[in-house]
Amino acid sequence: MKSLPLSAIFWLACAAVNGAEEWLDRLDETLTISAFNDTVRARLSGTIELEAYYFSLPAAGLIESASETLLNPRFTLFLDAQAGSHIYFFAQARLDGGFDPSDGGLEMRFDEYALRYTPWEDGRLALQIGKFATVVGRWNERHLAWDNPFINAPLPYENVTAVSDLEPPVSARGFATTRITAAEKYDFTPILWGSGYSSGLSVAGRLGKFDYAAELKNASLSSRPESWDIANRGFNRPTMSARLGFRPNPAWTFGLSASRGAYLETADVLPRGKSLGDYHELVFGQDAGFAWHHWQLWAEVYEARFEVPNVGNADTLAYYIEAKYKFTPRFFGALRWNQQFFADVRDGDNRTGSWSEDVWRIDAATGYRFTAHTQLKLQYDLGRHDSGRAGYGHLFGAQFMVRF
Repeated sequence: MKSLPLSAIFWLACAAVNGAEEWLDRLDETLTISAFNDTVRARLSGTIELEAYYFSLPAAGLIESASETLLNPRFTLFLDAQAGSHIYFFAQARLDGGFDPSDGGLEMRFDEYALRYTPWEDGRLALQIGKFATVVGRWNERHLAWDNPFINAPLPYENVTAVSDLEPPVSARGFATTRITAAEKYDFTPILWGSGYSSGLSVAGRLGKFDYAAELKNASLSSRPESWDIANRGFNRPTMSARLGFRPNPAWTFGLSASRGAYLETADVLPRGKSLGDYHELVFGQDAGFAWHHWQLWAEVYEARFEVPNVGNADTLAYYIEAKYKFTPRFFGALRWNQQFFADVRDGDNRTGSWSEDVWRIDAATGYRFTAHTQLKLQYDLGRHDSGRAGYGHLFGAQFMVRF
């Protein structure tokens, strides 16, 4: 299965489209129910995704594979339920090889489940509790496969840095010379780990041209998926995050985000008198969006500081600029430029140097929606290898999905 050529995704797409549209329309109606004069409504929906990758080793980002090729199937099921105009519940369950693309065995888990209460119908306030995506930034609004013009996430959400939440450095010299191998990659963290489905509660709303959101979650933005469940990490080292947005007109959106939370999961060696909760990840972000006719543009910038035991502050800045153009209602293209910079730290000999190699990556993708239920995306990435590895890396990817 791992060596399945990318062309097979195209032929699978063509075969699946023929004769399936009418059946999917009927399925959509079957999975929608209502009761009590339509005051209670529930709908099941989902996607079947098949991704194929070919990349240079070691795999960049959060892809976990020892081979140059990877076939990553995924089945996602969504539940949306509404009781009156004030109570809303949603959940997301996935069956795949892991939250990030992996050549491991299939597993099933709940990525999201949350209850939302909206006291007023004008949207000024909504209270939510459960396990859900972070309010920081705006990429989460389009992170699901059907809405994302690309197959993967922007660089700030998946580029692994030299900061480890499992094995903090024992000295500044060791931290400054960290080089991450493929086998060790999952001991380290990015600024934001994907959509950040951690557990907690949030408050959000709209007031005129402004929108706001704040959350108290059990794990930091850089935390790994295993930490997002309240049963695994608890709530003893919470993270506070917030975003303030401004929409001056229908074309433009702007936002400011901030987050502070303890990021360490374990530590063998900490300075005397210190605990896991004394070391934080601090993130400040800015985002902008623009839509005009066939164009959509997005940009985000994140400045992050990790308080690293036995080292001090490790600062980094990452950003991306993304553009999508609709050639026709079904056919689109997208281009994304990503970059990340790392500040200097002092090593054990009081010398200064960058704590990781600067990174850049360019992503190009195209997609075609055969019907309202089927879509095919192709993508190519080229960039300087992350995690301090010399040279350049590339990735070819294809994703076919069926939505019901």
